Amino acid sequence: MLVGVGGAATGVAARLGGNMTHVDMVGLIAEPSSTPSSAGLDDPGAGAAVTILLLGSDQRDGENAAIGGEADTMASDTVIVAHLSADRSRVELVSIPRDSMVRIPACSAVDGSTSKPRERGQFNEAFGIGWDLGGDLGTAAACTASTVTENTGVRIDHVAVVDFAGFQQMIGAIGGVDICIPVPMKDRYTGLDLGPGDQHLNGVVATQLARSRHIEGTDGSDLNRIGNQQRLLSAVLGEVLAKNVLTDVPELLSFLSAATSSLTTDNDLDVRRIAGLGYSMRGIGREQITFMTIPNGPDPADHDRVVWTDEADAVWAAMAQDLPVVPADETAPPPATDVAPAPATTSTSPALGTSPSPTTAPVAPVPVPTQTRSAGREPFTGADVTATCEA
Repeated sequence: MLVGVGGAATGVAARLGGNMTHVDMVGLIAEPSSTPSSAGLDDPGAGAAVTILLLGSDQRDGENAAIGGEADTMASDTVIVAHLSADRSRVELVSIPRDSMVRIPACSAVDGSTSKPRERGQFNEAFGIGWDLGGDLGTAAACTASTVTENTGVRIDHVAVVDFAGFQQMIGAIGGVDICIPVPMKDRYTGLDLGPGDQHLNGVVATQLARSRHIEGTDGSDLNRIGNQQRLLSAVLGEVLAKNVLTDVPELLSFLSAATSSLTTDNDLDVRRIAGLGYSMRGIGREQITFMTIPNGPDPADHDRVVWTDEADAVWAAMAQDLPVVPADETAPPPATDVAPAPATTSTSPALGTSPSPTTAPVAPVPVPTQTRSAGREPFTGADVTATCEA
C-alpha cells in the first residue's frame, strides 16, 4: 500500500510539474549589496526566509487577447514582493506601484547582451526593457527582479509570473470568491459592473476587478487598482484557508492544477517546492498575512508618478533582515487634524474602488470596517476583511 501511495504521489507531482513553464534566470538577477534576506532553499522547512517576486503579466495574445484585448506590448503592471518568514509565522505582501520612479540597473540576457542602466525610470519599464533585450519572459522577469533588488537591497529568491487567463483559472479552482463591494463599481475598459453589497465573484469578474483602473468616480490611478487587488487577494486567501485547501487533497490538487498551469517561474521554483512551502504554512491564519503598498508620495517632477518615501527604506530593511515590515508595537500615526478620528472598531481606510492620495499620511476614515487599505506603513491583514457588508 505504501508503494502504491508513493507511486500515485509521484505521478501527481509529475503531472502538475508538467503544467508549469520554467525559464532560466541563472546569473540574470542582481544580488543585493546589503545582507540578503535568505539563502538558497532546498528544503522549505529548513528555517530560511523566502522572498518571491509575483508579477501579473499584461500579455495580450492567445487566450489573454480575448480577456484584455489583443496588443503587441509586454508589461507587468502588477508587482508584489511576497516574503515568507523563516519560521513560517508571517506572510507579507508588499505592492510596488508601477508608476514608481526608481533606478533601473543594467540588465543581462542569456546571450550576454546588456541594457544601459537608467538613473531614473518608471518601475514597470524594467519588464519591457528585459523583454526587448532578450525577447523572452525570463529576461523580462529577471530585469524586474534586479530592479527590485537595486532599489531595496532585498534578495529575490524566486520569480512567478501569472497572466489573465491563469488568474481566472485559479479563482475558478476554488469555486469563486466572496468579497464586500461597498460602492457601485463600473469600468468600461474591463467590463466590470458590480453593485454594492456582498458579492460572489467568478473567475471572469474577479479578473475584471483585478485589472480595473478606470472605475467611475475615481482618478484612474494605479494606487486605486492596487488597493482593489490587495482586497481581492486577501479574499482569495480567505477562501483557500476556509476550505482547508492546504489539507484537503482533492481541493489541493484542483487548485494546484490550475495554479501550476498558469505560472511561469524560475527553474528552482518547481511544483515540489511550491507544495512544500504550502504545507509548511498550513497552520497560518489570515491575521498573520499582511498586505501593504510601499510608502510613497507624489513625484515633485510629475504628479502622475510617485516616489518612495523614507518610510519605504524601513520596510525593505526589515524584510531583508526577516523582521516584520511593520513592528507589532508600532503605533499608527493619528488621522489628519481636519478629520475626526475613527472609532476603535472602524478602519481608517478608503472604500473599495476609491483612490487615496499617494502620501504617507493616514487617509480619512470611512464607515467601511471590512475593507482596509494602506497609505504608508499602515498595512491590512486578511482578518480585516472578514466581516459582512453593511448597508
